[in-house]
Amino acid sequence: MITWGISANSHDAALAVFSDDGLEFASHAERFSGIKNDPHLNSKLINYAKQWGEPNEVVWYEKPFRKTVRQFRAGQGWNWSENNIKKYLKGYGITCPIHYNSHHHSHASAGYYTSPFVDATVVCIDSIGEFETLTIWDGQDSKLKQMHSQGYPHSIGLWYSAMTQRVGLKPNEDEYILMGMAAYGDSNRLFMDILHDFIDKTGIGYDPSIKIKHNLHRGCKWWRPDLTTEQDMYDIAAATQKVYEYILINTLLWASKNLPSKNLVLMGGCALNCSANALAYRYFDNVWIMPNPGDAGSAVGAVLAHKKLPMPMTHAFLGYNIEGEYPIEKILGELKTTGIVGVANGRAEFGPRAFGNRSLLADPRGSDIKSRVNDIKQRQQFRPFAPVCLEEHATDLFDGRVGPYMQFTSRVRNPELYPAITHADGTARVQTVPKDGSGIRRLLEAWYKETGCPMLLNTSLNIKGKPMVNDIADAREWEEHYGVKVFS
Repeated sequence: MITWGISANSHDAALAVFSDDGLEFASHAERFSGIKNDPHLNSKLINYAKQWGEPNEVVWYEKPFRKTVRQFRAGQGWNWSENNIKKYLKGYGITCPIHYNSHHHSHASAGYYTSPFVDATVVCIDSIGEFETLTIWDGQDSKLKQMHSQGYPHSIGLWYSAMTQRVGLKPNEDEYILMGMAAYGDSNRLFMDILHDFIDKTGIGYDPSIKIKHNLHRGCKWWRPDLTTEQDMYDIAAATQKVYEYILINTLLWASKNLPSKNLVLMGGCALNCSANALAYRYFDNVWIMPNPGDAGSAVGAVLAHKKLPMPMTHAFLGYNIEGEYPIEKILGELKTTGIVGVANGRAEFGPRAFGNRSLLADPRGSDIKSRVNDIKQRQQFRPFAPVCLEEHATDLFDGRVGPYMQFTSRVRNPELYPAITHADGTARVQTVPKDGSGIRRLLEAWYKETGCPMLLNTSLNIKGKPMVNDIADAREWEEHYGVKVFS
């Protein structure tokens, strides 16, 4: 039995393949089409997925009719033709039976069923599903029960995207850049202004509902036209991040008081906010965030919800496979020569972050490395980079929460020694690698033996506005265009 989970026809499409043995493959459509955040499926992705067989059934990640009704109520017209998923899939030659899941149930399932927990409190925060924007679930013995729901237009995710647009960035794509900008701003300068102008209701610990004063589906460029300077944008970003953390605390505090489990699963696009995620440990003993918590991850979540199938996730290497031995010696040689090198080997990561198989790696000790890598990737110079570190050395180098998927920020203990991975606020988004025998683990061990440094700078092998390298052809093209060696 081959089951495909699909999230598409909105933004950042993805496809997951399940056989009777479990999850075989999962990838973003953009990796095959070359179009960043591609909302649609494509023939290359579908043909690659078919190596496990033709699909016997599809599970779609949301309920299209409910979405159509919400769009109509929001003044977007009657979009049933565009939301007719049977017709949509038929256009790609997919004609098997289709099952439908609700948007937030797919999010919750992607997190709960991939977690190591039997019981869990599940919190999903995103821009919008069919109607829902924030849900809280009780997970017990492979079953999920919804305990709270908040609906459109009261959306934390839409508000954060609107503020992303307000500082001159692209909404639904550049939210993580706003998060990085926050380190350069004064969070107190505009905190009360933003809270007063946008947030109508918060009840710390006694009510999880957040009421937004404006429908922000079309952004908020109108807000405070007097704020125009670069420092103004940094201050807006810092205050936005602080307000989000205030709201997240409210949500988590209520959930911890009203649900039994002290294991938290945090999902939805807002779960990518690594600067805020560590706050969860104030209220919960253990925290799981799926490596791909946004809508693309719901390609997996839709199937898990349909089958109620626990599937603890131990890695995110689920995508296209570039076969061959991990090129450790070549990478080491280039690092020692130029300080920067690309690697495209093994199965690609499923999610927005590279963990060593589609990575641009660099020496974290170089004073000019950060600016050089930002130049290569055509990014703003304020943008930070993450370190990938041997797990057993992490507590010596960082103070705070760390993990294998870059989901938390920690304070760098000796920032002067590692300027390339230290952000303006003294933190880093740490990826740890256990003794798992993986290519990136063996590379780090060799690098440590050669240099005494147990970590490298690790960023995705792409440039701003483009998807990560997927296959060998992508790797060769990237190497030719950007002047950095990429080994496979």
